[in-house]
Amino acid sequence: MNLINEKYLGSQNREALIDLEIPVDFNQNIIVFIHGYMGFKDWGPWSLMQSYFVKRGFGFCKFNLTHNGTTPENPIDFIDLEAFGNNCYTYEKNDLSCALDWLKEKINVSVCTFHLLGHSRGGGIALLCAQDQRISSVITLASISSIEKRFDFEKETIKKWKKTGTRYVRNGRTNQDLPHNFSQYLDFQKNKKMLSIQTMCKSISKPLLFIHGVEDESVSIEEGKDLARWSKKQLVKISGASHTFGGFHPYTSKTLPPHLKECCILITKFIKKQQLEKVNLTGN
Repeated sequence: MNLINEKYLGSQNREALIDLEIPVDFNQNIIVFIHGYMGFKDWGPWSLMQSYFVKRGFGFCKFNLTHNGTTPENPIDFIDLEAFGNNCYTYEKNDLSCALDWLKEKINVSVCTFHLLGHSRGGGIALLCAQDQRISSVITLASISSIEKRFDFEKETIKKWKKTGTRYVRNGRTNQDLPHNFSQYLDFQKNKKMLSIQTMCKSISKPLLFIHGVEDESVSIEEGKDLARWSKKQLVKISGASHTFGGFHPYTSKTLPPHLKECCILITKFIKKQQLEKVNLTGN
């Protein structure tokens, strides 16, 4: 099965694109990938990452968040700035749940094991959804450890944002000034407890794998250390790796960046270890 650019219905009844590939030699494990801030499912080497896992028997699902600025008609450019401006963390959390619902319609989920894989902000969303009963484990790449830190502004900045209703952040790749409506801040304040990654990490009993680049220029490795400390799990540090583990967009090479490939190897071992432990536990 190889479904490309299918549609799922997510937050605010918005449609977004989703992919699912299941290999012939399927090992019953499906990796569900969540992209990060200013990202999308077809960014850089993410499709190569998908191919890496599919060739090794894993199913792989990746999707666009509904308010990431893309549209089903234009899935790689930020053309829907109204949606981008209205985005909030609760929408992204709900999108992941909707994507899992979509998977349930396409395959027999009762025989599958699901693993969340989130990059950057997507890692935070994956952790916030870890208690979903459909999820067996969570893997993060350069994940944020706090949503509150994303709003760590001076009081005057908050006041100005509230007054104008919108603040803008420059996208270094596209040179766009992308809008962030004050409603995002209000949504966080309203749902602060539910959006606490720290609280969630302390309560997760499922297998977790944290991977972070030592040279991450966007999300400090200190945030990775926070995640590991709160959950009492190990942080795997990739020496010399950037925030995107060597990836960029557009990515024209036919091979994975070395640091991202190193991540894929770690993830494969992590999931296979779970399989082995499950077999030993059941005695099958």
